[in-house]
Amino acid sequence: MKIKTSDFVISAAGESQFPEDGLPEVALAGRSNVGKSSLINKMLLRRNLARTSAQPGKTQTLNYYRINEVLYFVDFPGYGYARVAKTQREAWGKLAERYLRDREPLKLVLQLVDLRHPPSAEDRNMFAWLSHYGIPMCVVATKADKISRNQIPKHAKIVRQTLGMPGHFPLVVFSSETGQGRDELWSIIAQAAGIASESPSEPHKVPQETEDNA
Repeated sequence: MKIKTSDFVISAAGESQFPEDGLPEVALAGRSNVGKSSLINKMLLRRNLARTSAQPGKTQTLNYYRINEVLYFVDFPGYGYARVAKTQREAWGKLAERYLRDREPLKLVLQLVDLRHPPSAEDRNMFAWLSHYGIPMCVVATKADKISRNQIPKHAKIVRQTLGMPGHFPLVVFSSETGQGRDELWSIIAQAAGIASESPSEPHKVPQETEDNA
């Protein structure tokens, strides 16, 4: 995808601050330090548009980035950061849940995990929650440049097994250093957001669980 314009729009602390123009939104969720800001910058070919907070887990807002006037990236605060007060986590959790379940322009969630390590309990909980509600998503395994190429398939397999991903479910191996996975991820995003006529990859909507397969 050719990036013509990309701009930071707002750090939204509540629904009243969400954009009302109806453009499709792609949310990014993951643990603190998983590389969400680096991924955004690489996807948009910008060096410092998205910045990492000096205090991970401190900022509890949704950061909106508008791309080509046709799409938003919505960057979630990193989860799994223990220093955030319980009341703050609860308030943020309620906002995040309302956004993910009820936000009409939301077309896709990118769940970022660190390819170097097995997904954490928080990663597993997020994947299970999104799966249960049938929210379209794609798992992105970041920091692929930190391990050798011949080890990538092994680590990707561990990610799939740990999260319980179906074999057909999209997993993009990504590096913000080399750009690996960028074109594939843009193809998935464009298809989900309806801003491309065709794409070799599609996001998958996971069927809602029943008592028989829960």
